Amino acid sequence: MPETDALTRDHVTLEDTRVTRRYFAKFQAITGHLARVAAQFEAEGALSREDVQVLARYIIGLGFTFRALANKYHMTGRAEGPGPGKLTFDREESGFPVHAELMQMASDAAQAEKHLKALPSAEQLKRQMVEEIVGKLQVPTRLQYAMSQRLYYEEMLRGELFWAQNDPDAVWLGNLAEGRDPRRRYLVHWAVYDSQVNIPTIYLMELEDTGRFALPKDERRWPEVQSHLIAQAVAGLKLLTIAGGFDKDFDDLHPKRLRRFHLGPMYSSAFTLQTGPLKAVLEEAKAPEGEDWALAWTMEELVSERVETERSGWFGTVEREIFALDPFAGAADAGRTSMQRAIILPQRPFQVLAEKNPPGFREVRKFVVSPGGRVLSYR
Repeated sequence: MPETDALTRDHVTLEDTRVTRRYFAKFQAITGHLARVAAQFEAEGALSREDVQVLARYIIGLGFTFRALANKYHMTGRAEGPGPGKLTFDREESGFPVHAELMQMASDAAQAEKHLKALPSAEQLKRQMVEEIVGKLQVPTRLQYAMSQRLYYEEMLRGELFWAQNDPDAVWLGNLAEGRDPRRRYLVHWAVYDSQVNIPTIYLMELEDTGRFALPKDERRWPEVQSHLIAQAVAGLKLLTIAGGFDKDFDDLHPKRLRRFHLGPMYSSAFTLQTGPLKAVLEEAKAPEGEDWALAWTMEELVSERVETERSGWFGTVEREIFALDPFAGAADAGRTSMQRAIILPQRPFQVLAEKNPPGFREVRKFVVSPGGRVLSYR
């Protein structure tokens, strides 16, 4: 099979209006629950207030991205012609839209103002729709499509979306030392819509900065740090590879903790081709529309356990981090200190999962969404 076929054989398009709208409604609901899961981790002390604020920013952005895509494909299967298009998503690996969808969004965002100038205003479109319904007794399909595209471009102009690439930013956490030998603490964060697995992935790195200038204001180091970290934001790279390479490339930046959050895959018997225990759980649950899903949440963590000093040049020395690795992980899992797996799902699928209690899920944290929207934690 050619390589391009292998990459796309699990990608399918949604061609029906009703199905497309159900798909986006499901994700809008799921992203709303993610912030509550992060808040639960904060209450337990597993995440700090700064961590949750950063995660919430990306989760909210992800919700905006899905809202924009829902507008873009609102008339799929309803409007005639090449305009509406069809959403392509990964039905086997992630359940999310494919990476190319977000790449196209970035291209569209660059020309959003141009497109909006060519479209009638929302008020004009509404007036024309009323005239077509009342005067011609017709469904104003093309006008509805124009309105959906207007809402799509307006959403992107508002900004704060989750893009295919979300460049690093830094949160100051305080100073450990000042004066001639300053040492500042930062939480550096960035995120990508990983092209290998089609899953939103968020990175949080706590580091100490012993440079002359504060990192975010350093016109030389900060652009280099941003480029370096984005280039390493690949799901296939181990955390040890990312942090170790960063530690060696920047002598005055010391990564103390690196975490990677995978927000997915999403499983749904209505949309995805899952296998294993979840397939039986979702099928047996027979959950009503909107409650037929489960979302994986995985956090990998790498922590520095000590510092060693090595020579640099003729007279200088530099600090090098020695990272703690999980002593119980096999060779395939080496490269991190720990990993926590969780799954978020509505009550009915959870009840079936609890009854079956499959071996692979006994150590997975469960977050259960009640019909009223509350998120309850089960271990």
